[in-house]
Amino acid sequence: MDLDKPPVRQPPQPPQQQPEGCLVVAVRLPVRIVALVLVLPVRMAWDALVVACRSLNDLLLRPFGRALLWLGRVLVVLPLVGLWRYVVVPVGKALAWLGKVLVVALLVRCHRYFLIPVGHALVWLYARVLTPAVIGLGAALARLARYLVVVPARWLYDWFLAPVGRAVAWCVVGVGRLLGLLVTGVGRVLYWVTRVLFVLPALALWRWVLAPVGRVLAVVGREVWDALRHAWRVAGHISLVVGRFLGTLLRWIFVEPVRWVYRSVLTPVGHVVRDVLLRPAAAAARAVGRTVRQSLAAARASVRQARADARRLLFGEPRQPWPVARREPSGRETRTLDSSTTALTKD
Repeated sequence: MDLDKPPVRQPPQPPQQQPEGCLVVAVRLPVRIVALVLVLPVRMAWDALVVACRSLNDLLLRPFGRALLWLGRVLVVLPLVGLWRYVVVPVGKALAWLGKVLVVALLVRCHRYFLIPVGHALVWLYARVLTPAVIGLGAALARLARYLVVVPARWLYDWFLAPVGRAVAWCVVGVGRLLGLLVTGVGRVLYWVTRVLFVLPALALWRWVLAPVGRVLAVVGREVWDALRHAWRVAGHISLVVGRFLGTLLRWIFVEPVRWVYRSVLTPVGHVVRDVLLRPAAAAARAVGRTVRQSLAAARASVRQARADARRLLFGEPRQPWPVARREPSGRETRTLDSSTTALTKD
């Protein structure tokens, strides 16, 4: 035997089908026929409802949702952002500055000049006065409680409570054992009575009546479920064929004529309208806009010059700044090692 060769993997064996009885064969075919007749209208109605819902979602609900989102952004989000940015944030900063100036500084001064000295005084009082007094009073109270409470309570427990408790515990144990014997006997009697009167008849009923009827009902239910699944698949294929036929018919009756009209009539007309009307109108509008912008720019320059002349007539020429002598050369005349004005080459 060659140990170096890997073991050959056997292909998985298909599960063996158990032989079916005559009851299964007799029930399967009529149940599948009835299920197909009942399920086919439901499957076709379901597929039509799915197609209608998808079309409604694509043509109405999704554009309406986008419009609602845009409207909510314009009417709600942008005003709220502007309110937050230009109102709430500046007011919050102003309130924070006022709180810092009016509250925090006052609290810091109160803590520094009032609370800290008072705390030091209380600590000194606790350490020097209250602690010795409390220690002495606690020792006296502990000694007094020992002789007035602990010693009498211990004597009472040792000579009275412990013997009485042992006697009561012994009585309780005896009564418990007696009750246990009684309960055990009664329980055995009830067990046998219940088994003879209820358990054995119920077991016989289950074994000889309910189990066979359950097996028959399980076979019928399994076949009905398989028939419904098979009928649902077959109805799906039939509904798909009918839907494709109706789609093809709708395309050849409505879509193709509309597409031909759009391609052969509306598109050339649109191109003519665009070339004859829209493009010249757009060029004229751009020229008018360019002229208006140039006019506005000239008007703004004239207004600016007039305002400068009026300011010059009222207040005079603006004061010119005095020139300042710089130690460093400006512009391109920078200091280099070749210059005679440097500290390294100065005579």
